Amino acid sequence: MIRHLGLKAYGKINLGLDVLGKREDGYHDVRMIMQTVGLYDKIDIYLKETPGIEIVTNLYYLPVNENNLVYKAARLLMDEFHVAHGIRIHLKKFIPVSAGMAGGSSDAAAVLFGVNKMFQLGLTREELMERGLKIGADVPYCVMRGTVLSEGIGEILTPLPDMPQCQVLIAKPAVSVSTKFVYEHLDAAGLRPEDHPDIDGMIGAIKSHSIHQVARRLGNVLETVTIPEYPVIAQIKDRMKELGAVNALMSGSGPTVFGIFVNPKAAENAYEELRYGESQNLAKQVYLTNFYNTKEVTNEQ
Repeated sequence: MIRHLGLKAYGKINLGLDVLGKREDGYHDVRMIMQTVGLYDKIDIYLKETPGIEIVTNLYYLPVNENNLVYKAARLLMDEFHVAHGIRIHLKKFIPVSAGMAGGSSDAAAVLFGVNKMFQLGLTREELMERGLKIGADVPYCVMRGTVLSEGIGEILTPLPDMPQCQVLIAKPAVSVSTKFVYEHLDAAGLRPEDHPDIDGMIGAIKSHSIHQVARRLGNVLETVTIPEYPVIAQIKDRMKELGAVNALMSGSGPTVFGIFVNPKAAENAYEELRYGESQNLAKQVYLTNFYNTKEVTNEQ
C-alpha cells in the first residue's frame, strides 16, 4: 500500500465561454473551451493507520472539513470502497481562490486520483470523471485536463488538439466575484448576438495550430455581467494588451484575467509591470506561466 503521494493540481482558463440558456434544474447549459495552465496547487496525501480525513492548508480561511471539495472527493471514494485507513492531506494553494480558474475542482480531481491510486481501487479515468461530477461540474474536466470542449453543465467533454505553446500572464484583482450572482444576472442581461463568442470558430483556430487565430477568437459571455460590476477587469485586459499581449480575457465568472503573449520578453516585462511597476495596484496576484497539455492527473512526487 502506498504511504505517500505528491500531486500537482493544475488550474484552468477559458479560451471561450458561452451560455446557451438556463435549465429546469437551475443549472445553465454552456459551451466552453477549457485549457489547463502551468499554475498548480501542491497536494500531499499521507496514509494514516487510524480512520478519518485530515486536511492541512497554507490558507487560514479555507475550510478543512466537509465544506472543502478535497474532503468531499476523499470521502466519496473512501465511503464507496469502505476504506478502513485514514489519510492526511496537505494542501498548498497557489492557484488564486474564487478566481474562475477551477482551483478547488482541480484539487478535488487530484485527490480522486490519489485516493484511487493509494488504495488501489482500480477505477479508470472515466470512472473517476463520473464520480467527480457529483462533487462539481468542473471536476470531470480537471481529471481529463488539456484542451477540451465542454458542453452541457460541463460534463460532456470532447478533447481537442494541444494548444501551441506561448506565455500566459495571469492577474487576479483584489475583488471577489459570486458565480451565482453572475449567472443570475446574465439571464436578464438582454444579450446581443455579438456578445456570444464564436466557439466553433475557436475550435477551428485550435485545429489550425495558430496562436494568433486563437487569440482573435477569445470570448467570454460572462464579461457582460462581471465587467460592469468590476471595471478593474477591463483595466487589466487593456493594460495587458498595451504591454504586448495579442489578446486578453476574463476566465470563468472572474475576476481573473489572462493575457496571451508570443514574445517571451514582452511577457516578462508585462509581469514585472503588473507585479512591481506602476500598474501593480490593478492586481493582487500575478503569475507568468504557459499552457499545460498533459491530459490527466499523474503522480508527480
